[in-house]
This record gives sequence, C-alpha cells and structure tokens, in this order.
Amino acid sequence: MAVLLSASLLLAGCSKDDAEPSSAPTQEVEESETIPATWPLTGLEATGKENPSRKHPVLVTKIDNTSSSAPQVGLGKADLVVEELVEGGLTRLAAFFYSDLPDKVGPVRSMRASDIGIVSPVDGAVVTSGAAGGTIARIRDAGIPFFQEGAEGLYRASDRRAPYNVFANLGDVASAIKQKSLRPDDYLPWGEAADLPKGQKARTIAARFSGGHTTNWSYRKGGYVNENSHAAAGDEFPADTVLVLRVRVVDAGYRDPAGNFVPETVLTGRGQAMLFHGGRLVRGTWKKAGLDAALTLSTKAGELVVPAGHVWIELVPAEDGDVTYR
Repeated sequence: MAVLLSASLLLAGCSKDDAEPSSAPTQEVEESETIPATWPLTGLEATGKENPSRKHPVLVTKIDNTSSSAPQVGLGKADLVVEELVEGGLTRLAAFFYSDLPDKVGPVRSMRASDIGIVSPVDGAVVTSGAAGGTIARIRDAGIPFFQEGAEGLYRASDRRAPYNVFANLGDVASAIKQKSLRPDDYLPWGEAADLPKGQKARTIAARFSGGHTTNWSYRKGGYVNENSHAAAGDEFPADTVLVLRVRVVDAGYRDPAGNFVPETVLTGRGQAMLFHGGRLVRGTWKKAGLDAALTLSTKAGELVVPAGHVWIELVPAEDGDVTYR
C-alpha cells in the first residue's frame, strides 16, 4: 500500500508485503474490493455504518508515561497501546488510534528507533514531539511518515509545563493526509476467548522493566485495571487483554541530554509470550520475521490467538525485566 501524504508531511508512507488472506467476515467498500469487516487493531466487528477502511493511516501517538504526564489525555479512545522502555529505566506509550481520532491526546513526547518495529506492521504514521537526529534518520529510512511539533494538529497547552505540554488534535493531524480508503492489516492474530487454552489463574500482574519501573495490573469485572496509570479519571485505557512479550534490548548508539544510555527494543525474532485474559495466563512464544512483519503467537499445541478487544502490550526486557503474577 502506498500512503500519499501532503507536503506538510516529512516523508511518504511505505509499502509492505501482501498479508495472508483473512478468514474474518468481509464487507464491500467504495473501490469494490473486499476487506475484513473488523477493526484491525481490536479484531472487533464493525457495526452499523462503521467502515474499518479509513482515509487516514493508524496514528501512533507517543505519550509520556511518568508522573509528570498526569493526567494523560486520550487513552480511553485508543484502540491498542504498546508500552516500551526508554532511557533512565522509564517507559513510554505508543498509543494506536484508528477507529476514533480524539481532539486532544497527550502529553506527546519523542519517538525512538524501537518504534520502527512497533509501527511498521500496519503502515502507521507517528505523532511525536520530535526525536534525536539519529532516530529521525532511521525512521525516515524505514519509510515511516511522522508528524512532529509544528505540524498541523500539534500544539502546546498553556496549563502544562514543558516538555509535558505538547498535545495533538488527531482529527486535524489526519486532515493533512491524502490517501484512498484503506484498511491496515490486522495487528494481532485475532480470535475468540473460547479458542484459548485453559492456562492458569492470574488475577494480578506486575511487569517490571529494566531500571525498576513496574506497571501493575489487576483483573476486575471482566477487564484489566492499570493500578499505577497516569490517565485522567474516566479516560483510562479499557484493557481486555494484557499481552507481555519478552524482548531483547540493545544500545541505540547514543546518549540522551542527561548522558543516559538510550535503549532500543528489538521487535524481531522470537521470544516468550504471556497472554493474560479473563483472569488467566496462557504461555506461548511470539515470532516476528522482520520489522514490518506481522506478529504471530503460538503454543506447543499450535497457533495462539488473541481474543478480540482492546489489548495493552508490554515489551518487557528479557534479561533485566521481570513479570510476576498471582
């Protein structure tokens, strides 16, 4: 697919290999091509007049995930969220917006080379406050379009202090994009809860990243609650599933302004997967053949699917991170 952007964009979109045919329900679109009648980032069926083929790409917005970001705005309307390690042992969120584009999201922060493997499988565009020069070069080389401060839709809020005052109106960001109606490939191998192995009981989760940051979850009333979220009240991400991927972390090759090591998550190859759904844990393996390849999951018995719904993905370092549950 080619994503054609206006002159205000820094780079045109890239294309990727054709995906395997989907077995999901389908619907007809204007161009008379058949597309799955499900949302690519949740696997949920489109209802009524909803059309999962949009005239904008997935907008992956980088959101600060420290106490300085409180309250985070817009997470409640995200389709999917990926939490990744950044320098200083902190984490940052890559929030995926496609089915709904809220008029205020943030605080928006800088992107990382780790985002290449996170964003590429759905030909997404990154909404960011900016990035280090080396990161920008690598994002451009990967063919990923991005909008940074100064682009249409990004602004500084007067009631926040820098650098936690950059926000985005994603509808305005999308208005700068020129493309035909397209539906991205599914981000995860969607299925139903009934398709999952029984697994084991796990009603609380502690995902510890290198450097000591831990994201805590508890299973309540059919969903997962982020116990140390910085989201505004009523604007929390509605996680139906928490998917933990144990990943390799390498040196990005430069230091931040404070002299901290900048980590880069390698989202290719294979590793341990832990799928938490319905208050239970199913263990498996994740595989990703390349930065723009789809993520696949499996157990010893075969393919592992993710129940359709809202998923929070934790990219926990395999060496220095840890995941506990009970």
